[in-house]
Amino acid sequence: MATTNDLKNGLVLNLDGQLWTVVEFQHVKPGKGGAFVRTKLKHVLSGKVVDKTFNAGTKVETATVDKREMTYLYKDGNDFIFMDGDTYDQITVSGDVVGDAARYMLENTSAMVATHEGAPLFVELSASVELLIQHTDPGLQGDRSTGGTKPATLETGAEIQVPLFVNTGDKVKVDTRDARYLGRVNS
Repeated sequence: MATTNDLKNGLVLNLDGQLWTVVEFQHVKPGKGGAFVRTKLKHVLSGKVVDKTFNAGTKVETATVDKREMTYLYKDGNDFIFMDGDTYDQITVSGDVVGDAARYMLENTSAMVATHEGAPLFVELSASVELLIQHTDPGLQGDRSTGGTKPATLETGAEIQVPLFVNTGDKVKVDTRDARYLGRVNS
């Protein structure tokens, strides 16, 4: 248990059996009345963001979320198998929990796996990854100066938009948060 005076960004709260991460908080002391804490909370599983106000000094239940660097080993049906590099323990994470991160994961790559009481909550990748272009149509000569884009399929199967000068076999840097092309990588 903690009080609202102990809130900080990234703290995970257990409110009515639901896990919420503190995204923002602000202590407010109005001229009249009691002080309060205005927070912006993000639901750990769904990603939904809500505003919630607490009276100052109110007790809130915190949740222990264990974030560990793990290696993605392989996919088994709809499940993803990760291994802790320190203990060599393997955990199974369902495809629903992995979510969009699956679009950018190759076997033997690192990811941050967050668990609460042994149950996987979410998988976080680094902000960008480097992947090979599996297939893209060639850009037409003369189209290159317009700054246009074309679809390209990555080695993981995900499809992104790339500039016309990018070819099949090129290695590119991709933003894992919004599937944005960040540039070519020199091999």
